[in-house]
Amino acid sequence: MHSFVKHLCSRYVVERQGTMALPALLTRLLPLRRLFVLGIGFFTLCFLMTSLGGQFSARRLGDSPFTIRTEVMGGPESRGVLRKMSDLLELMVKRMDALARLENSSELHRAGGDLHFPADRMPPGAGLMERIQAIAQNVSDIAVKVDQILRHGLLLHSKVSEGRRDQCEAPSDPKFPDCSGKVEWMRARWTSDPCYAFFGVDGTECSFLIYLSEVEWFCPPLPWRNQTAAQRAPKPLPKVQAVFRSNLSHLLDLMGGGKESLIFMKKRTKRLMAQWALAARRLAQKLGATQRDQKQILVHIGFLTEESGDVFSPRVLKGGPLGEMVQWADILTALYVLGHGLRVTVSLKELQSNLGVPPGRGSCPLTMPLPFDLIYTDYHGLQQMKQHMGLSFKKYRCRIRVIDTFGTEPAYNHEEYATLHGYRTNWGYWNLNPKQFMTMFREGEVPGHPKQIHGDPWHRVLREPATPRGASLCEEPRPLTAA
Repeated sequence: MHSFVKHLCSRYVVERQGTMALPALLTRLLPLRRLFVLGIGFFTLCFLMTSLGGQFSARRLGDSPFTIRTEVMGGPESRGVLRKMSDLLELMVKRMDALARLENSSELHRAGGDLHFPADRMPPGAGLMERIQAIAQNVSDIAVKVDQILRHGLLLHSKVSEGRRDQCEAPSDPKFPDCSGKVEWMRARWTSDPCYAFFGVDGTECSFLIYLSEVEWFCPPLPWRNQTAAQRAPKPLPKVQAVFRSNLSHLLDLMGGGKESLIFMKKRTKRLMAQWALAARRLAQKLGATQRDQKQILVHIGFLTEESGDVFSPRVLKGGPLGEMVQWADILTALYVLGHGLRVTVSLKELQSNLGVPPGRGSCPLTMPLPFDLIYTDYHGLQQMKQHMGLSFKKYRCRIRVIDTFGTEPAYNHEEYATLHGYRTNWGYWNLNPKQFMTMFREGEVPGHPKQIHGDPWHRVLREPATPRGASLCEEPRPLTAA
């Protein structure tokens, strides 16, 4: 009997200790409740921002300017996310309710049956439950509002699409005979070059027509498009008068370094600095008060780029050919002494940056009007510009001056004539005006080729300011008759 009473007493003590341990544990966790509530609120806010954050912005960089973002149309997904969050919070409410009831029963047992709580001493679980329920209600309200916004966006998008669908058909305008053919080409191959997406093409008929009318010029402008921005031409820079220079220190900085060929060119320029200064003074005296506009000139030395192989630089100190570098050193110095603004590039990356080439494979025009009045280059640079300038190469080719050491006869340059007579070569077939080729020879010096190969670089550079940049160099070469 004694052992049975002892067993009952020990069991009562264990149960009593276990019952008292639970409220003690909850009491110790009491300071963490506010952090728990803040954590739930922060989690809800982050989840909403992640799920819906980018869907109500008008545009992001690289998005198509022609259509409403498709993410906004993803209403069912967004509503489903909010429903799941609401269900999750309701489940948390139920579990916390059970936990609060357990805690309240422990508090009542420990208080010895006192059922009265002061006004400022409510059961600890009550405030927590109210906050969680408020969060769940807020999520439910947000879900309703998001649903309304998405439905309104879908309705608006459908109205806009219906209103413009008939306005995005290729027009049959005799002034733009190539428009329909270009639209067909864009349908089939607009993904062939990332530059089309860069300009906003997204596979829709409207984006094709907007690109072909505003970026290129094969289609007429769409009447419902805002033409103010498209027709707004950049203001021309104020004209600056060219002034002769005798200090060549800045030119040496423009030439750069890192290549043996550039080092050789800079040494030659330094060595002849006194002669260049004397020539500039004599020419200034000869011209007197003649006004000369300063030109912005890009000098791209294509044969020194890594993309062309640059076989000259490693051989400068090993007996390699130096004639081309002598030419380019003198051209750079002559342009600088005459007072023009220069930009020198010896890499494809520098060329693309200065021209404004869009990202891609070179199928699209430049992203900005050409900022240079003239471009001096060689055949390597000419090929690189043709590959990366798109239609802008044809638009601006009248500004190109090709340094052609021994000259190119018109028969090899003229596209149609060269094709008919088998004169197509790697250095010909450019269809430029013969005056754009600059050689070592003065006009008429080459035996048997009178007046077909024009001026050397140095003399042509000195005459360049007086040469008008008009139709004389921009017109298409005239047809040649068979010899």
